[in-house]
Amino acid sequence: MHGPSAEPGPRGLRFLGQEEAQAIDQELFTEYKFSVDQLMELAGLSCATAIAKAYPPSSFTTSQPTVLVVCGPGNNGGDGLVCARHLKMFGYEPTVYYPKRPSKPLFEGLTTQCQKMDIPFLPEFPAEAALIDELYGLVVDAIFGFSFKGAVREPFSSILSTLERITVPIASIDIPSGWDVEKGKADGLQPDMLISLTAPKKAAMHFTGRYHFLGGRFVPAALQEKYALNLPPYPATDCVLQLT
Repeated sequence: MHGPSAEPGPRGLRFLGQEEAQAIDQELFTEYKFSVDQLMELAGLSCATAIAKAYPPSSFTTSQPTVLVVCGPGNNGGDGLVCARHLKMFGYEPTVYYPKRPSKPLFEGLTTQCQKMDIPFLPEFPAEAALIDELYGLVVDAIFGFSFKGAVREPFSSILSTLERITVPIASIDIPSGWDVEKGKADGLQPDMLISLTAPKKAAMHFTGRYHFLGGRFVPAALQEKYALNLPPYPATDCVLQLT
């Protein structure tokens, strides 16, 4: 069922290759009849919950627990929008930068939800890393996910080069943006936190930050067995699990 693309990690947990991650995703939609909206909501909630565990509002040195959420053009960006909305519910002050917005009802709806909750959207990205450091206590990287391939194009290449220079922590959703999904990127973004969704991808083996969480507690047992994911048990009713 599963090819040689996945490798065992700590606790026997398997780190997925890109094709395998895509196959599991597809199966959740086609065989198990989940909708994209459903899984995006659960993924984004997982990300906000993990962030709240690692960076509680009381730990921020900024006057308010300000978070900059940078959203890309695809589903990773959608996860970021959901994450921003839940962070607001958890008492944070999120701001969103969302330069390439798909004209699809799902993303338009998520954007409206954030706007109606008084989450500001930046008209342009802060040009200087120092400005981000001054205004925000945390950056959420929701730019690219496990479908990413090839070179990073503008405006995201400039955004990532600025994010590589900031000193406040970065929390990346599923994959640090700009990384090869399997090989990582030694000279790329180095987030302080990684939230792996469904199961970790091979790139996570190159993650050196402080916090690695697993989120997305929605994988049916039969699918876990088919792909031999060896997912560790989540604690009680939690939707996230701290791996490191």
